[in-house]
Amino acid sequence: MQSAPGSVVVPRNFRLLEELEKGEKGIGDGTVSYGMDNADDILMRHWTGTIIGPPNTVHDGRIYTLKIYCDEQYPDRPPQVRFQSRIQMSCVAPNGVVDPRVFHTLGRWSRQYTMETVLTELRREMAAPHNRKLPQPPEGSTY
Repeated sequence: MQSAPGSVVVPRNFRLLEELEKGEKGIGDGTVSYGMDNADDILMRHWTGTIIGPPNTVHDGRIYTLKIYCDEQYPDRPPQVRFQSRIQMSCVAPNGVVDPRVFHTLGRWSRQYTMETVLTELRREMAAPHNRKLPQPPEGSTY
């Protein structure tokens, strides 16, 4: 864990507990949410995220479910993110994995980013000109 001189680095589990608390309370306008898959996961690795598609796009009103995996290096390294709901987006591989080479929130990861950051930026990416009108798989289909 590298940090600037004089700064405090919050340990991984404390950071994840903070994120869990925020995720359980609800985030902003409710268009993104997340929580742990299993309360017995003491390492807090497996999470589920939800994104409600942005208005005035092909995603409008759709509910997308994602799996988020935070390994032992999180938050120093980005989580692995995979859509469970089928989606057509430039940063999502054919198997649903969000590609960090294309999705810069993961590719240019900063320790200050959170799961909320990832979900919010994915939602913003859905509304980007190159994604907002892409034909989508049938609603409710999964990988």
